[in-house]
Amino acid sequence: MTGESGVRPARVVVADDQTVVREGIVMLLGLLPGIEVVGAAADGEEAVRLVTELAPDVVLMDLRMPRCDGAEATRRIRAEHPGTQVVVLTTFGDDESLFPALRAGARGYLTKDAGGDEILRAVQSVLSGDAGLSPSVQRRLLERLSEPEPEPTVLVGPPDGLTARETEVLVLIAEGLSNQEIARELQVSTATVKTHINNMFTKTGLKDRAQAVRYAFRKGLVRPPAG
Repeated sequence: MTGESGVRPARVVVADDQTVVREGIVMLLGLLPGIEVVGAAADGEEAVRLVTELAPDVVLMDLRMPRCDGAEATRRIRAEHPGTQVVVLTTFGDDESLFPALRAGARGYLTKDAGGDEILRAVQSVLSGDAGLSPSVQRRLLERLSEPEPEPTVLVGPPDGLTARETEVLVLIAEGLSNQEIARELQVSTATVKTHINNMFTKTGLKDRAQAVRYAFRKGLVRPPAG
């Protein structure tokens, strides 16, 4: 089914163990253009099952759930169904919740005070290959990643066989630019940017933008912000 614009809406599964919260999120998403809720799960096990049955584009995933928590469900979904992206939507914005979810493969992370527009932007971002992080979460992620690590590598040239342009794209990712912003900065097409990113991921073994940011800091390509 397509919307008025002729573009197929993003098919979304909602996973939250609290019935009132889950039904509220489903109702909110039903009011947003470009989103079709195809299922709702009360725990992580059910979320994994629904992804297997329905092959949604995105799962909005709570973290603290019985039987199988959100991080473990995210890990299983990303391993078994790589075509489905996960956006965490949780009450908890602390580092102990954030980083396990991102390591498990979540491409977005929002707290439940996010509005409908913010949720829609996150869904659209992860489907276009970008990270769907709220501004506060992105700041905290960059702060954590910019903490100095022992004995950073001193580079003579680009690491891991990266070309100069691939390294330039990596630095811009670490600075928080989206694919579209990188394309404008380098005056190339977004398709070219995606090609550079895919080549860079292949050469470095990285899997997502969050890992790329960490890698850029670890390799000394980006300096931590002063202060």
